[in-house]
Amino acid sequence: MNGPEIQISFAPELHLFVAPDRRAGRTDAVTDGASTLGHVVESLGVPLTEAGELYVDGRAVGVGHVPAAGERIEVRAVARPQSVPGAPLRFLLDVHLGTLARRLRLLGVDAAYFSEDIGDPALATHSAREQRVLLSRDRGLLRRRELFAGAYVYSDRPEEQLRDVLGRFAPVLTPWSRCTACNGPLAAATKESVADRLAPGTERTQDVFAQCTLCGRPYWRGAHHTHLAALVDAAVTEFGR
Repeated sequence: MNGPEIQISFAPELHLFVAPDRRAGRTDAVTDGASTLGHVVESLGVPLTEAGELYVDGRAVGVGHVPAAGERIEVRAVARPQSVPGAPLRFLLDVHLGTLARRLRLLGVDAAYFSEDIGDPALATHSAREQRVLLSRDRGLLRRRELFAGAYVYSDRPEEQLRDVLGRFAPVLTPWSRCTACNGPLAAATKESVADRLAPGTERTQDVFAQCTLCGRPYWRGAHHTHLAALVDAAVTEFGR
């Protein structure tokens, strides 16, 4: 770029995305005089999904603002909890976030997930078609214009990923109401209706069942229930609403 020079600063939460020399405060940046502020912010490394309010000389502006010489730009972080207008809150996770998808489903959060890599264009199209917030650690994917909405997942640890998403979006939690395999809704089931899919030991020792209304998978309180219940209880205690 070779045009008007501006001064720009980024909120501490956004320092992950910008070059080290832009993390100390306001720094100079040269624009081309035609690009929008949204383009400038992304060119400096910050996906617009992570940029909150934008201020020019103390006044709020939109991403379409074209910076002029001498302006002082402040890029804030997304406010939490973040509102996603235009559709019911539901998510789409990229191929690297399978554990997070299962944990969100365990809490009753609508979380679509493809176990195979269907490619960035297909993910972005799916996000737009079903109006889902795309969760990803791929900054390039989050810059795709066709996305309905998106959010960067800041940690590579599932426990921290879950807390990040729940804290950022504050979804309504309805534990044990979704299939962790396909995301379909669960309904109560009788032992007789699922008997053909049970091992003899399970059929003999268990009496309470649920079944996915989409894929038909049966559920009961198995060997991992104590661990899963602890995860659910912790999330509900901290983020339940």
